[in-house]
Amino acid sequence: MLYKPRTKPAELQILSALNTRMTLSTKDRQHFFNLSKGYEGEVKFDALTEKLQCDCYILNDLLLQANNATFQIDTLIITAKTIYIYEVKNHEGEYYYESEKLFKLPQYEIVNPLHQSGRSESLLRQLLLKHKVSLPIEASVVFINPEFTLYQAPLDKPIILPTQVKKHLSQLNSIPSALNEKHKRLADKLCALHIQESPYQKLPSYTYEELRKGIPCLKCHSLSTVVEGHKLECRECCHKEALANTIMRAVKEFMLLFPKHKITTRAIHDWCRIVYSHRRIQKVLNQHFTRVGSNRWIYYK
Repeated sequence: MLYKPRTKPAELQILSALNTRMTLSTKDRQHFFNLSKGYEGEVKFDALTEKLQCDCYILNDLLLQANNATFQIDTLIITAKTIYIYEVKNHEGEYYYESEKLFKLPQYEIVNPLHQSGRSESLLRQLLLKHKVSLPIEASVVFINPEFTLYQAPLDKPIILPTQVKKHLSQLNSIPSALNEKHKRLADKLCALHIQESPYQKLPSYTYEELRKGIPCLKCHSLSTVVEGHKLECRECCHKEALANTIMRAVKEFMLLFPKHKITTRAIHDWCRIVYSHRRIQKVLNQHFTRVGSNRWIYYK
């Protein structure tokens, strides 16, 4: 049972918007790519865990704290007798394992995810002990990308290769599991302890003035869009979308990038730029937000 769904991280949403509206530095663009790749892999794994038929609670994307240390768990599954946690990696290409280290061919060392997984397991155990939960924990690293190859993969390490993922989940399904109120309290407690705002965000500095204005295409993210009647049309990929929906997307993006700015018809008109009618924007704002103030001082919240 999916108990805590995964949501797209705010950091990734912000970087995605900035990537469309400004030129990111090479470092920031690589960080954006890595986050996108990682999230894509996690979503792939979610699609498989959601098919589990055994009695379990699935909690995705937990950010927790134990003994003043913050740690993240990509996927946590509570069964009757065991808690399973997974570090999901979406690496592709050829890698090899040697002397407790992971290398991408020919000889580029990357962070060993087993170390990350081991740290999360240890901190989770400490957290559960504090809350008097004694269920054993099994931690694994899942390589989800079918284009991933690992040479010299150690047999004594908790690594799940792409060809082993479905078999592993089938084995979970075959384990007798009957959850009770104790397990539900644990799931609720972990959800309550989840930290909403990540302390690890790495965002470039930006200002309103330097960002390109307009409404990006939902499909290809291009700003080469025009208003045609009640539709937004992309000149790059020809995708069409209802204009009211695109205005709402633009408002949410504005709120994400500039949370301290007031939402006004004038502000959103300038942000969208290609929607010439103030009345159209006002109509969308009136439908989705609460109007505050009067005359020149109207804003929405």
